[in-house]
Amino acid sequence: MNNLQSRGHLLTEQINPHSQNLDSLSPLEIVDLFNQEDNQTIKAIAQARIPLAKTIEVTASAFRQGGRLFYVGAGTSGRLGVLDAAECPPTFCTPPELVQGILAGGAAALIRSSEALEDRPEDGAKAIAKHQITDLDVVIGITAGGTTPFVHGALQAAKSQGATTIAISCVSAEQVPIDADVDIRLLVGAEILAGSTRLKAGTVTKMALNIISTGAMVRYGKVYGNRMIDVAVTNDKLHDRALRIIGDLTELNRQQAQELLEKSQKKVKLALLMHWTGLDAAAGEALLNQNERGLRSIVEGHQSNL
Repeated sequence: MNNLQSRGHLLTEQINPHSQNLDSLSPLEIVDLFNQEDNQTIKAIAQARIPLAKTIEVTASAFRQGGRLFYVGAGTSGRLGVLDAAECPPTFCTPPELVQGILAGGAAALIRSSEALEDRPEDGAKAIAKHQITDLDVVIGITAGGTTPFVHGALQAAKSQGATTIAISCVSAEQVPIDADVDIRLLVGAEILAGSTRLKAGTVTKMALNIISTGAMVRYGKVYGNRMIDVAVTNDKLHDRALRIIGDLTELNRQQAQELLEKSQKKVKLALLMHWTGLDAAAGEALLNQNERGLRSIVEGHQSNL
């Protein structure tokens, strides 16, 4: 422990001058202070718009070539990656292998802190090898303070395999350089509770992951307008949403939408294609499988060929 380096200079570890009397504030004053400080997350996202857009494009391109997206992190950062990955299959009907979260400590670390495991870069490298990451894949390392050895080990191993590497952190490049193809810096400033990066850093990271995964899925053709046309119809809520999407986009009544959904085996995108082109389910499925474009382009292309 004698060689333990001080991290006090990092932006995520500094003392927030606006919350030095935090323990003396009323509940309402605490809420107001959080609201004030959380405004920094919006500014941070705006300042990172270019690398975020680049990440969307390289991720969508990877998907089109058969690649996958991996989030790698420890603690809060890693849990946020796992959360975003878990939301992709129900939202976009993607296979669970397409977007995956790698968390230091594995599944057990989701519910019980295992922060000590983040100190081993070799474990990050082993995780990359375990998932057989290749040059087709995109690996996003998430580390609020920028120094997490597990993440650095994973990024280095992924880069050695030719994968596209992306870093997300909440400290400046001057404080912590990170070797990655795309470098996303989300500078939200010192936390209200000093060093507690589950707060602003966690919030802005979740915002960034929302943008990346949703944007990549849009570019990958999983959306029509602003509708999740590849939604997985797995419960009553999603069944209702599927019917409303079909009804809104086609002007069919609910019963007609239900009949169309049944003919398409509960595949909303296929149902819409069948309605707009007159194709049956088999022909529509074949057309979708032959194209990597979005539904709008597929429909327009089909109609122009008639």
